[in-house]
Amino acid sequence: NDKMTITEITKRDEAAIQRVSFIWEKSVRATHLFLTEDDMLDISKDVDDALASVPTLLTAENENSEPVAFMGIDGDRLEMLFLLPEERGRGLGEKLLRHAIDKYSVSRLCVNEQNTSAFGFYEHMGFKVYKRTERDEQGHPFPLLYMKLK
Repeated sequence: NDKMTITEITKRDEAAIQRVSFIWEKSVRATHLFLTEDDMLDISKDVDDALASVPTLLTAENENSEPVAFMGIDGDRLEMLFLLPEERGRGLGEKLLRHAIDKYSVSRLCVNEQNTSAFGFYEHMGFKVYKRTERDEQGHPFPLLYMKLK
């Protein structure tokens, strides 16, 4: 994991977006077990737009230069952080989040309440809940937890 390189994606062509949305789908299928196939299709329509429009998009690549994780940042807010399932539990999420905090002054984020592993990870990294909503930002009935670095 020391051989990981974190790079900002400046050229967001279709190929770059596809590489990242592939990671998103694999990650979400492994962690967001509360989503149905219809939910997945519904949400995935917004993913490419979100990837294209988030102000800062970073990928982590392994020693073979293959992207295995990514994060999107808007101001001081982490908008997205996703890893390939096989990369979980190896310190990569921590490395990415530290990078976001140190280099981009990230201090806020939002997580699906039902994604308990992500919630636990952010809590472990020093984030605390300050707000809860019954629905996600698209109006779906998935409660969100808003967290900030304490």
